[in-house]
Amino acid sequence: MDADNMSDLHEEGKNAINAPMLPTGTEIHPEDTLMEENAERIMLDPTSRENLKFKDLLKVLIDWINSELEEDRIIVKDLEEDCYDGQVLQKLFEKLSGRKLNVAEVTQSEIGQKQKLQTVLESVNEMLRPHGWTIEWSVDSIHSKNLVAIVYLLVALAMHFQAPIRLPEHVSAQVVVVKKREGILQTALVTKELTSTTEMMMGRFERDAFDTLLDHAPDKLNVVKTSLITFVNKHLNKLNLEVTELESQFADGVYLILLMGLLEDYFVPLFNFFLTPESFEQKVHNVAFAFELMQDGGLKKPKARPEDVVNLNLKSTLRVLYNLFTNYKNSE
Repeated sequence: MDADNMSDLHEEGKNAINAPMLPTGTEIHPEDTLMEENAERIMLDPTSRENLKFKDLLKVLIDWINSELEEDRIIVKDLEEDCYDGQVLQKLFEKLSGRKLNVAEVTQSEIGQKQKLQTVLESVNEMLRPHGWTIEWSVDSIHSKNLVAIVYLLVALAMHFQAPIRLPEHVSAQVVVVKKREGILQTALVTKELTSTTEMMMGRFERDAFDTLLDHAPDKLNVVKTSLITFVNKHLNKLNLEVTELESQFADGVYLILLMGLLEDYFVPLFNFFLTPESFEQKVHNVAFAFELMQDGGLKKPKARPEDVVNLNLKSTLRVLYNLFTNYKNSE
């Protein structure tokens, strides 16, 4: 038996095992019976849609798109409904890549939408393919509102452009694959891995000094910490404040805000932040506000998320402080 037949047989065997166990709530649509021979349709399994990690991934991606496209007054609420026609994907790619695409602004017709998607996806694929990405999306899958394809595309863009977000780790989704073989519909449940570990996702493009430091030279970590503590105290001492521990003392954002005021020589009005934050949300507000002050001072948007600093993530806190150190180390 040749290898192709063998693999077909293996596939059919797998389908036969999986088919009777398709999750309840999965519908085989009447139009599936009209599918062309060897055609396939992929749907998200309803249980995956309710998975908390999957929902968290959707929220992180939606918040990221909205923050990137704020100036365009675009607000995304639902990835399937808001990304399928190519408009949001076009604006997002243009913003991230700094390239203007030659496409019609508004396209109502299906043909126009697919043409726009074609142009956008060709540019995306051209940029990602040399970096070894597997292209898990197509014009048809995006336009037919295939959520898994849309998420694959957005995760790839976020990782490639080093978005300042933290994607939840190890998110996978189960999809139902409906195929037509010799006139018979076959169904199988397949698991798709959408994200891996943060180290692997970021490591693909961003192994920085702190990764190396924490992984290979923990002894040198104390030297860096001491330098950073000396730097922040040189400024915070002016307000009779002192830091002894980097991990915890910046976690509520208060010292970060006061430090930015000292470095940039202005007074931060107390009504802009919580001086004694009590809830997680108030601390996140403070750190996010400190990040805004950093950007106002001409620094790049920190790669860490405010939540990471609040959650005492040492690497994130070090990155933020080291960025301040390299920019302001000569400030008096």
